[in-house]
Amino acid sequence: MDLHLHFSELLHQITHYPLTALSIVVNLILIESLLSVDNAAVLATMVMDLPKDQRRKALRYGLLGAYFFRGLCLLFAFYLVQIWWIKPVGGIYLFVLALRHFTKKAKAPSPQGGEVHMDRSWLYRKTLGMLGPFWATVTLVEVMDLAFSIDNVIAANAYTKNLILIWVGVFIGILAMRFVAQAFVKLLEKYPFLDTCAYLVIALLGLKLTSALYTHFNPCTSLTHFLEGPQPCLLAHGSDLPQGEHPFIWGDTAVSVLSILIIFLPLVTSYFFNWPQRHKTEDSQQST
Repeated sequence: MDLHLHFSELLHQITHYPLTALSIVVNLILIESLLSVDNAAVLATMVMDLPKDQRRKALRYGLLGAYFFRGLCLLFAFYLVQIWWIKPVGGIYLFVLALRHFTKKAKAPSPQGGEVHMDRSWLYRKTLGMLGPFWATVTLVEVMDLAFSIDNVIAANAYTKNLILIWVGVFIGILAMRFVAQAFVKLLEKYPFLDTCAYLVIALLGLKLTSALYTHFNPCTSLTHFLEGPQPCLLAHGSDLPQGEHPFIWGDTAVSVLSILIIFLPLVTSYFFNWPQRHKTEDSQQST
């Protein structure tokens, strides 16, 4: 985004091209909503370690953090896209987080809640562990919010250079995440396997962000064009996309669609065939 582009000029672009601006906002809302599905799934998974009566409260704090960090990232969106190594660093963090989840030997938390099975290492006890289970969970959720915020804002910034449109699209997407996250808490109680699905999505997102290591040093290959569109190659040659042009990026779309399938396909098969096996709710158990 051109830092010399005045606020009034951004408004001028919107008012003189209202249909284009509307189509951009609609697409940004769609993109942010898709990204918010896996964001919400991960946040919901993290609060499941808490007792049932504390989950919604922790989730509210997490969603406030989502607003804050996305707002912060939006203010510094121009600088974020200039610091190329932020994406691979965030990707490695997410990938390690997912790897630890799948390799840890600790017993999985009960779907009924009441126990917290977090890292019991000395480092954890002397840092987050000192806050207590509730605030330690909230802090971890906020860290995850920051990682997702960087990815979401970079994705929006790649689609349009108009900061006003990015603000509108991203914040409406956060509203979508609020309702999706609350729904996922309920789903996780009935479908505990969604915990695994959420961490698969984390690993996928980590892989996507880490791919910036390749695209940064190989900006003009076919794989880079698939992953990030034509912009990296244009920037490498000292140019940029024409104003108002919004290329279709296959890599982002593929990751979003695959994330949705990872979450929803097991839900569909579990609902109709009870595979993966789901837990019965208390109401259904009482009715049988």
